[in-house]
Amino acid sequence: MTAGGGAMERIPILQMGEFLLVTIQVDLNDTLAQTLMDDLTAKVAATGARGVLIDISSVTVVDSFIGRMLNDIAATSRVLDATTVVVGMQPAVAITLVELGLSLGGVRTALNVDRGIALLRAALAAPADATHPE
Repeated sequence: MTAGGGAMERIPILQMGEFLLVTIQVDLNDTLAQTLMDDLTAKVAATGARGVLIDISSVTVVDSFIGRMLNDIAATSRVLDATTVVVGMQPAVAITLVELGLSLGGVRTALNVDRGIALLRAALAAPADATHPE
């Protein structure tokens, strides 16, 4: 990794109690999305976090790879016993994902951070078999 003035190489992952908070402030490219997934998986495993909140309110461009990465992050977190909620999806991003045929069935969503945190808290309070109905 270089420490130059170039593009952001990592997206910060903040810990808030039992939850991890990721605020994506840039449009993701494939490399940055893969790095985020790897970093987030390691952080969930290292901290034992029970919830992951990903704020994508600043994301304006998505493609099928980014959509699959969101699904993969949620699936990986679920295996590590953490619930993932994506918040702040712009209407244009939602439309693009639908047009690409990506339903994001494994990803919980909420309108904003407050609602996302409430959804994570509710998931933690629910019995284990009710939080993962698969």
